[in-house]
Amino acid sequence: MSSTVFSHCFMFSIQHYRRSAEDLTVWKLLFIFDGLDESRFSLDLNKHQLISDVTSIVSWRAPGELIQGNLLPSALIWITSRPAAAYQIPPSCVDRITEVRGFTDSQKEEYFRRRFSDEDLSKRIISHIKASRSLHIMCLIPVFAWITAIVLEDMMTRDQRGELPQTLTDLYSHFLRVQIKRKKQKYGGKQRPEELTEGDIE
Repeated sequence: MSSTVFSHCFMFSIQHYRRSAEDLTVWKLLFIFDGLDESRFSLDLNKHQLISDVTSIVSWRAPGELIQGNLLPSALIWITSRPAAAYQIPPSCVDRITEVRGFTDSQKEEYFRRRFSDEDLSKRIISHIKASRSLHIMCLIPVFAWITAIVLEDMMTRDQRGELPQTLTDLYSHFLRVQIKRKKQKYGGKQRPEELTEGDIE
């Protein structure tokens, strides 16, 4: 979320409900900051002054003040981040750390074997992933392995003239086409992927 969007949402909510910090302590508030490492906020986590008037906070300072507990101290904060960015948060502001680990190489293979009852298909998919360094690395992420499975199953189980995806762009492009095709089949208007127009993709 950009600082502009956060500023608008946060300040609108506070001003709309016209609550003081004391009033808000009785509420059960949860703020989720998803992707701290991608945030454009400049977190200043060195100040330790309780803010009693939530409407007086400069909006770009709000995330840092929330994390430190200076603003709405009873609120719960859930932050997702890559490890490098997470270390900028002082340990005193952290109650619990959960590390999400991806698939190991053996777990990647196990996932594709279990995903497909057709043993030959799973072997071909595993072989293709191993041959593409970028796909093999990215399949560490379970949701990416799921996307890869959908795309390669689609391409390997029908008459496919083109090459199998070698890059992330190829994979995402084909995933989009698969989803558009499924949507058209589900809601009517059958159409081959080759016949997709720009309007279908927008």
